[in-house]
Amino acid sequence: MKKTKKILITGSNGLLGQKIVYNLKQRKDVDLYATSIGENRLLDKLGYTYRSLDITDQNKVSHILSEINPDVIINTAAMTNVDACEHNKEKCWKINVDAVKYLVEASSKYNTHFIHLSTDFVFDGKAGPYSETDEPNPLHYYAESKLASEKIVSENSSNWAIIRTIIIYGITDNMSRSNLVLWSKGEIEKGNTIKVVNDQFRSPTLAEDLAEGCISVADNSAQGIYHLSGPEINSILELIYKVADFYALDKSKIIPVTSASLNQPAKRPLRTGFVIDKAKKELGFKPRSFDEGIKFLDKQMNN
Repeated sequence: MKKTKKILITGSNGLLGQKIVYNLKQRKDVDLYATSIGENRLLDKLGYTYRSLDITDQNKVSHILSEINPDVIINTAAMTNVDACEHNKEKCWKINVDAVKYLVEASSKYNTHFIHLSTDFVFDGKAGPYSETDEPNPLHYYAESKLASEKIVSENSSNWAIIRTIIIYGITDNMSRSNLVLWSKGEIEKGNTIKVVNDQFRSPTLAEDLAEGCISVADNSAQGIYHLSGPEINSILELIYKVADFYALDKSKIIPVTSASLNQPAKRPLRTGFVIDKAKKELGFKPRSFDEGIKFLDKQMNN
């Protein structure tokens, strides 16, 4: 009989973490452990073991990993609010860098396959779309912290994969944060005008697609860096127009603005986007287009 693989997810209360848990909990060949800070926020509590874990507590990380001895860790936990990272650098570094160091140190004792989530923001946005071999050049503190965490993983783990992604969107249980689609839809439906940047270009990623990509990395014991995102590049303005078109909303409520006019604490890269050929070829990655993603979300909301 095939041995079950022990997979531990960090950040299981988050958008991506939830999708991975819901995908893997059905599988008989996986012994699944979900971890996050505080209570389990998933509505379905069956098919996996939940443990409360603060990854910034080195002793707790060490204790839980020695107890579970996982074959795979998928680290989805991070502080991702870019401007908040700029304002609270100490907290950002603690969660995005120190915690990764604790996880890598503890897991390397068991030859765990360590899969770490990172971001398109490690690039400066001057030459997107980017492939895995392009040179990172972070523009803000969040990106610096994520690049530092990538180096910790690649230099200290003998069995690792880094998955970079772009703007994850989707629907979760007990949603604590909104996303591109729901935010724009909600604001325009309320009759509010929204300012949307017209000079930033991205490839948004449906959470379900990204979860499948992460699981494929685990199933294939894949190593190295992978770029996983939606298949096409659009300006943020174009993406919001697509949402408005789908829901037949009043597009006059959308006010195009430049990035410079927003005076955000963290400077955003203008054009990212990924070359995802490696992920398609090696992982069978088949991401949905943004149009298909909106339809998919709409179906979920109406079920």
